[in-house]
Amino acid sequence: MNGPSRRPATTPATRGPLSGIRVLDLSAYIAGPYGCSLLADQGAEVIKIEPPSGDNLRKYPSTLESESRAFLGVNRSKLGLVLDLKKPEDLATLDVLVTQADVLVHNFRPGVPLRLRIDYERLREINPRLVYCAVTGYGETGPLKGKAGYDQVLQTMTGMCAMQGKEDGPPEILYGSVVDYYAASLLAGAVSSALFERERSGAGQYVGVSLLRSALAMQSARLIWAEGEPREVNRDMRSGGITGLHPTLDGYIYISANTPHFWEALCRKTGLDALAGDSRFDSVKKRALHVDEIVPQLHAALREKSARDWENLFGDEVPCAAARTVEDMFDHPQVLAEDMIAHFDHPAVGAYRGLKRAVHFGRTPGPEPYAAPAFGQDSEWVLREFGKKRE
Repeated sequence: MNGPSRRPATTPATRGPLSGIRVLDLSAYIAGPYGCSLLADQGAEVIKIEPPSGDNLRKYPSTLESESRAFLGVNRSKLGLVLDLKKPEDLATLDVLVTQADVLVHNFRPGVPLRLRIDYERLREINPRLVYCAVTGYGETGPLKGKAGYDQVLQTMTGMCAMQGKEDGPPEILYGSVVDYYAASLLAGAVSSALFERERSGAGQYVGVSLLRSALAMQSARLIWAEGEPREVNRDMRSGGITGLHPTLDGYIYISANTPHFWEALCRKTGLDALAGDSRFDSVKKRALHVDEIVPQLHAALREKSARDWENLFGDEVPCAAARTVEDMFDHPQVLAEDMIAHFDHPAVGAYRGLKRAVHFGRTPGPEPYAAPAFGQDSEWVLREFGKKRE
């Protein structure tokens, strides 16, 4: 299925806040592509434009034989088009698309867009209303502006890995591409803001999102240095021993018991009432100081039941979660109640389940999602739609 046959028909009941907006997605990997999928979730028509070699994420290791699981996960609800921007005729085709687009997103390093002739200065001459979003590793200026940036490189550079590591241990990576996904959220928010401003001014603008800014924004609570503080001051946001993952009879459970009533409920539910009445432990700060006394008693109590049993026993009185795998989320009753999983159909992969959308809009929910495109799947339809024919 190609083009409109893959896309659900947009009706007044399925319009999204960005219905009618056209996005050209020239980005690869995760941050740019997923940011564009978040725009698609809100109703935008997103056209993923890949070079003849394809998005490199398609080539990542995957237990799926025909397509990368990562590519499917970050490119839902897009139409697929292949253009070789090094060829004059394909660059001319992109120019035609730009005249009818609202947004263009790429993640080329500074300098590459000028070489490919897709820089903002040239494209805004073609379409002054274009919102042009560049995702970079380190930003538009400075000594590292031309350097390639990747999620875990920026994690390591900005202190995230050092903070994640155990005391006196080596730095540790936070797996899950957290910087990329946060950058994607910043992209979706920034592009939406630029579109809103365009309604007032009538003009598009350049929007810059960088992995460096994303990694530091994620640590804004740590990125405070008061005058006179030593360099080695503890910037850790963890509240100490009680709040965290704990072993049980079967499995692990995460417990958050920082407020007085949650702490009291935890003590009551685990039979540790004496701890709740001890003035030495009546604040988060005090409990952190006495963690070596409290945690062994808590662990002894938790060994009486499994993580799932404790989760049920704590209920709403103690914020907690039994440790699960991501596979458990496909059928979790809360996830299903929130209608977060959709069924997709892909020409190579076949049927699969995946995330439906990440944001809920009451009046303009947006259309149903559809599968990430196979390589160049919608090229002919997109070119016809924009009044172009493949040479």
